[in-house]
Amino acid sequence: MELAQWYTLLLRAEFILAILTFVSLFFISAPYGRFERKGWGITLPAKYAWMIMESPAMLIPLYFFFAFADKQQLVLILFLLIWQFHYAHRTLIYPFQKSGGNRPFPLALVGMAIAFNCMNGVVISYSVFVKNTYATDWLFQWPFVLGLSIFLLGYWINKRSDSILKNLRAPTETTYKIPYGGLFKWVSNPHYLGEILGWCGWAILTWSVAGWAFVAYTFANLAPRALAHHQWYKANFEDYPSNRKALIPFIW
Repeated sequence: MELAQWYTLLLRAEFILAILTFVSLFFISAPYGRFERKGWGITLPAKYAWMIMESPAMLIPLYFFFAFADKQQLVLILFLLIWQFHYAHRTLIYPFQKSGGNRPFPLALVGMAIAFNCMNGVVISYSVFVKNTYATDWLFQWPFVLGLSIFLLGYWINKRSDSILKNLRAPTETTYKIPYGGLFKWVSNPHYLGEILGWCGWAILTWSVAGWAFVAYTFANLAPRALAHHQWYKANFEDYPSNRKALIPFIW
């Protein structure tokens, strides 16, 4: 099968997987973090699990760029840098900064994440570095300017929220606490909101169906977990702020 055919197949599969993931996660919470539970087999320390499972998302675009892209094209260089701005941090730094880095993380989930990141990495990389064409003046067009602004806003919200969560507890503490500050004023999961916003920005700045497939899956994966977190907070803290929504301020 040619690469273009693989792209079409995997793109469709990603949209279908988003639907299946969205539905299933309302019935089964992924067993890590506060929803950690036995029965999922072999585990790894979470920090190594995150590093391993995010690696394909960092490495596959690098391969496609150097194997297929016009490396003199400034737009493609910037696309690669923007993508790696997120994923190099997510792969090499974030796992060792987040709290609970030594908690058990199921190897089965690592395998699922690797499979998705390989699929999505091929879809995104083929779309940006092989299929689509971007002239240099794309950098001055409204989709790029707007998309980059939304991507950076989402990135900032995500990292700011992660920092608040990390600083809630001392390294030796295991008790959960109510987070305050930033967008936690309005939602229980601003880090998830930032992640979704960031990939919306990517989809706009690349003006690609592949980008929206990634948005669809990201929302499908994070929205049910955001609701589960929100309900967990309300069930475990009597003084949990009643005005907070799960994911989208003032709405849901």
